[in-house]
Amino acid sequence: MSEFQTMFLPVIAGLILLTVGFSMRERNSGVLMMWIGMLGILGIMVWKILEKLT
Repeated sequence: MSEFQTMFLPVIAGLILLTVGFSMRERNSGVLMMWIGMLGILGIMVWKILEKLT
C-alpha cells in the first residue's frame, strides 16, 4: 500500500465515525463516536506534523 492509502483509510474511518455519531447525537453512543472520530483525525494530524519536524 502506498503512503497515501495508509493515511486515507484512517481519515475516512474517522470521518465516518463523525458522520454516524452526529446523526445519533441524542444518544451517548453517538457522542462517543464523535469523540473517537475527532480524536482519531486530530491524532493523525499531530502525528504527521511531528513526522515532518523530525
